[in-house]
Amino acid sequence: MDAHLLKDAKRMEDDIDRILKQEGPLKARKIAAKLGLERKKVSLFLHAHSEKYQQNSEYEWSCVNGLEIVLPSRWITAKNFENILLKSGHTGEEGKITIVLSEGSSTLIECTARLLALSNQLVHSGKIVAIDFSQAAETASYLNRAGFFDLLDKRIDVLPERPTYPASKKYRGKSDTLVEFRSINPSSTNDELIDELTNKFVQLTSDEYKVAALTIFGELIGNVFDHSQTALKGFAGLQKYKGRIQAVVSDSGVGIAQTLRPALRNHYPSLYKLYGESSLQADMGLVKTVMKQGGISRFGGPRGLGFKSSPAQAGKFNARFSVRQERFGLDFVFKDGRLVSVKEQLELSRLLGTHICFDFYLD
Repeated sequence: MDAHLLKDAKRMEDDIDRILKQEGPLKARKIAAKLGLERKKVSLFLHAHSEKYQQNSEYEWSCVNGLEIVLPSRWITAKNFENILLKSGHTGEEGKITIVLSEGSSTLIECTARLLALSNQLVHSGKIVAIDFSQAAETASYLNRAGFFDLLDKRIDVLPERPTYPASKKYRGKSDTLVEFRSINPSSTNDELIDELTNKFVQLTSDEYKVAALTIFGELIGNVFDHSQTALKGFAGLQKYKGRIQAVVSDSGVGIAQTLRPALRNHYPSLYKLYGESSLQADMGLVKTVMKQGGISRFGGPRGLGFKSSPAQAGKFNARFSVRQERFGLDFVFKDGRLVSVKEQLELSRLLGTHICFDFYLD
């Protein structure tokens, strides 16, 4: 498109935006009349820009209610990301959400996992979603290498453009510090993924970590779909940074508490007494209990969600073990191999599923 056509298109866009914001939903012929243009030309333009304009049941057009979430020019942790979401006013009700990475903005893998899960959940619920890497080309290149775009829903608009080749597949397994994001197959034991994560972790540390790593990855990946119940894919990944290794296991399902609560009345009456009624506090209490003692099943049998050993193994090495649920997060804090406290993060933005991260700090 030459400069004149671009200028004309931008002028039409500005004029349509002004009219729709001032006068509300209008049919294409009314918009065209106000602009002095042919209805067909305006209609074609509106349909060609469905990411910005939407039509109601009366065939009236309006601007999509949009929200821009900007990630600043620095390393972004999961905690930073949560704070940015809260300050943005994000509620999940917006018609269009654009996430903009500023120049120099880079995401730690725990943050990247939440960005990936949130983006896929939003577009799955019918929202228009865009992620803008126009100022952060290096970050887009890294995420391509890390498998982020392999799992990012194809309906999500990537700016300035989606990578044309999957660098993660071309170079998979060849990094000394990375296990690329891989989807968790609900109909498989996922042994290959568990072994890949375990072997990389041992390679980056020592053999003394093998039991801990195998237990953690085996339990969490094996249990993702016990509490997932969603068509959206779960995934896992690992990245070594200076002085630490960060690993994530993530799904977009109903969460641990909502999976287990139906079984409490008949199979766990003492827990039902404490956590039988759904609330933020009850959900947190139930998830804490599952993480500490395990053995709680949605079917009431002896096999429960296998979370007890994972925090215990992480605790042997004073790792940070965090669990993010729909509206809250829990950080399990260890010292000298013992659980000393559980820090609560309350009133977080809505993010479905269970998102677990462990930071192993290296000497």
